[in-house]
Amino acid sequence: MPHRITRRDFLDGVALTAVASAAAGCAPGAAVAYPPALTGLRGQYDGSYAIAHALRDGTFWKNAPTLRESGERYDLVVVGGGISGLSAAYFYRKRVPGARILVLENLDDFGGHAKRNEFRPRGRLLLSNGGAQSIESPHEYSTVAAELLRDIGIDTQRFYRYYDRHRYDGLTTGVFFDRKTFGTDRLVAGLGKLPWHAYLAQTPLSAVERADIERIYTSKVDYFPDLSPAQKRERLSKISYADFLTKVAGCNPQTLKFFATWTNDLFALNIDAVSAAEVFFAGDDYEFVVFPGFTGMDLGEGTRPERIKREPYIFHFPDGNASIARLLVRALVPGAVPGTSMEDVVTANARYDRLDVSGEDVRIRLRATAVRARNDAGEVEVAYVRDGALESVRARHCVLACWNVMVPYLCPEVPRTQAEALRYGVKAPLVYTHVAIRNWDAMHRAGVRAIHAPGSYHCLTALDFPVDIGTYRSPRVPADPMVLWMLRTPCRPGLDARTQYRLGRAELYETSFATIEQQTRDQLRRMLGPYGFDDERDITALTVNRWAHGYAYEYLSLWDPPWPPGGSPAERGRHRIGKIGIANSDAAATAYADAAIDMAYRAVEELVAGARSHFSA
Repeated sequence: MPHRITRRDFLDGVALTAVASAAAGCAPGAAVAYPPALTGLRGQYDGSYAIAHALRDGTFWKNAPTLRESGERYDLVVVGGGISGLSAAYFYRKRVPGARILVLENLDDFGGHAKRNEFRPRGRLLLSNGGAQSIESPHEYSTVAAELLRDIGIDTQRFYRYYDRHRYDGLTTGVFFDRKTFGTDRLVAGLGKLPWHAYLAQTPLSAVERADIERIYTSKVDYFPDLSPAQKRERLSKISYADFLTKVAGCNPQTLKFFATWTNDLFALNIDAVSAAEVFFAGDDYEFVVFPGFTGMDLGEGTRPERIKREPYIFHFPDGNASIARLLVRALVPGAVPGTSMEDVVTANARYDRLDVSGEDVRIRLRATAVRARNDAGEVEVAYVRDGALESVRARHCVLACWNVMVPYLCPEVPRTQAEALRYGVKAPLVYTHVAIRNWDAMHRAGVRAIHAPGSYHCLTALDFPVDIGTYRSPRVPADPMVLWMLRTPCRPGLDARTQYRLGRAELYETSFATIEQQTRDQLRRMLGPYGFDDERDITALTVNRWAHGYAYEYLSLWDPPWPPGGSPAERGRHRIGKIGIANSDAAATAYADAAIDMAYRAVEELVAGARSHFSA
């Protein structure tokens, strides 16, 4: 195995620094780490899910420590400190001024999937999103979600100034053809920019494959000329994009390996498990690729991608949606995140020692895994484990802003049919690997800002988002240090989506940080070595954000029926149980920040006002 980051840099898989401790509000040298600065295995790191798995397996209560009643009482206890849980706390405070609230989060940082990764290559602060990436299409947000963003200080129009859409002008998308899949290791830049014949001539693809790709990109064919636009959309929704390319567009099956993983980022599935209609309407947010085959098909007024996508994909903090979580914490817990604006939150050092202070109205308790929430004598008793101790608190209300699949284990009084609905969705597994490098000269020499690698461990590698906000400055020139974003989704082609997700999740839990590091180094060396990249010299830090339970499950036309209004598993699963409400993006069956916010609002309204759900899934 090549050079690895040493044990001196990692303690149990995470780096601990004096800078991190000081930023956390501790004395220099104190044995407390600043969570965003931890490297190694992050996301759902080893040990963070052991209690939840024991609860799932029915072994927790057989071996549980003695339950201690803490005597703490709150108006609201929230299980889950992600965007939905923090939003629930925020909405409850608005509805019940002065309410006392406790948020329980099982990880060592708040934000849920909205995680922040910090690096300091060559002493320069660089930020990346460890999970939830961007504010997607804010013009489509509900009034509730849009108002919350404004209330906590986010003006999305400012991103038109902060996001530099021309930073990487001159660089293109490349494809890395690996020797196992394509017979040789070769990076070819210019995808979609060079004429197709010229581009494909540089690749190791066969003559048949090159002809297929050039034909479907350059010809304008209506493959269903006898169908109406509505009938075409229906037909495309029932065939996979892989079948569309082969059985409809006439491509050789061998050609599919070129396109196989292009859908992984949005769906965490290969093209065999995503319908052609979903591929067409989703497109590619990053504008790295264009999905071919549709240019000659009239799918109806307003269905061209440029009309569908009314806003660019630029609403991105340097740490992704972690800044939304930080702004919510700032609004909830005085002094926990210093500052006053969406600009200064980016570089603010969060005070983790201020999150859970006795006497404060809102407290956020990290590394606290909830194991039970039950209605009891007009209140809710919530039990949780922290530092090996099992204790309980009581509250007027509780919001379970955790994964839907865990709700029946936490709350056994959930009716059987509701429990089945809650278990329907399987969260999509994925890995965001962030690699801090001394400079990005090799990418610049290769002429690429992003690399698709359909046969490699990580299917996509890209330069980080070019966002300057407040005092934060992203890398500008190739000599600057950079963070590379690499994506892996562990697919199992040929199976239905939920089965693929379950098997992929198991794979991620079984894969060590050492294996992912080795795969990362090997892939970068093979892709960029010819352009001067040396992994031993150039990699300064590595953070692997493992999300075995990643994106909320979104219904897919190949695998899920068209449920009637109110009849989807998400809608049937999110009903209030006594004084216990259910939030999170799972409850909306869509993996976006606005869904997490909307579901928090709905859950709080159901508890406080008895209002019926008015958000559809």
